[in-house]
Amino acid sequence: MYVAAKGGEEAIAAAHTWLAEARRGDRSLPAMSTAQIAEQLALAVARVMSEGSLYDIDLAALAVQQARGDLIEAIFLIRAYRTTLPRLGSSRPIDTGAMICERRVSATFKDIPGGQVLGPTFDYTHRLVDFALAAGDEAAAAKIAETAPQTRSRVSDHLGREGLLRDEPRSDATPPDLTRTPLELPAERPLRLQALARADEGFLLGLAYSTQRGYGRTHAFVGELRIGTVQVAVEIPELGFAIDFAEIVVTECETVNQFTGSRTEPAQFTRGYGLVMGRCERKSISMSLVDRALQWQELGEDNVGAPAQDAEFVLMHSDNIQATGFLEHIKLPHYVDFQAELQLIRRLRREATEAQMEAAE
Repeated sequence: MYVAAKGGEEAIAAAHTWLAEARRGDRSLPAMSTAQIAEQLALAVARVMSEGSLYDIDLAALAVQQARGDLIEAIFLIRAYRTTLPRLGSSRPIDTGAMICERRVSATFKDIPGGQVLGPTFDYTHRLVDFALAAGDEAAAAKIAETAPQTRSRVSDHLGREGLLRDEPRSDATPPDLTRTPLELPAERPLRLQALARADEGFLLGLAYSTQRGYGRTHAFVGELRIGTVQVAVEIPELGFAIDFAEIVVTECETVNQFTGSRTEPAQFTRGYGLVMGRCERKSISMSLVDRALQWQELGEDNVGAPAQDAEFVLMHSDNIQATGFLEHIKLPHYVDFQAELQLIRRLRREATEAQMEAAE
């Protein structure tokens, strides 16, 4: 027999207490500080900032700690906190061409102006578990030769000067702010890029992989991937000019894609674009591939029915907070709904049994 569970506020309070105890873990071990999380789990913190749409390293680290490492829960916390903040103004577009690069690689040209800068990367590691870390042997890491980061010209600028890369259409219109107004379809590319920038990394990765497997007719090369520091500036009306007020780390990816041209345009390459707060290169590459797939209509290409070409499918399902809310609500009480369906099933089975008995007679 099914009965309603009882407990109410007392049970919820007990669950909160248990959660706090589970978060702390074994008290014989030292507690992890938010500073440790920010420094040693920097990529997790970067993802929380990116998908939470709020650049605050300490706050993101605190959210990771509070969420016990559940990054989507941490992103939820950051989004919720963000809604409480006043809007003091709007910054000018950041100039990624002036980025102070700590990492900058290109898969299209070996010898690029300014050179390849590998930076800290997993790309060339053996992917073997390093048990020296568990033993606390940090001296095993070789000392690297430090070089001063510097600005470097974009690879796409060199292709553009030859007319080999399609020019990006420019508009002075201010795009809608996705953090303050709901997403509406159809969405122009600036709005799509906003949605992709805070989309779930895993979802974007799966879509990007699908385009590489043929679901979207795009064959991309990483024209340039760069990670570094950029200045954020804001216009001060009383002063009549802009001032730099912050430095943030961003990851930018431009992919170069095949494009055959048309009757009105010569054969040239097109690009996909990804820009993400923090060090999130897998996310930025995925974003650029999906961005390119979504441009099929603007470029006059055929829609082959690939998931990554469907703007409604991509944009409405890429937000992990919306997805989490809708998915996890089904674990909350649905006693009345289930009882109604249970009674319906019982009645249908009873009627079917009675019909069989009548037919047998």
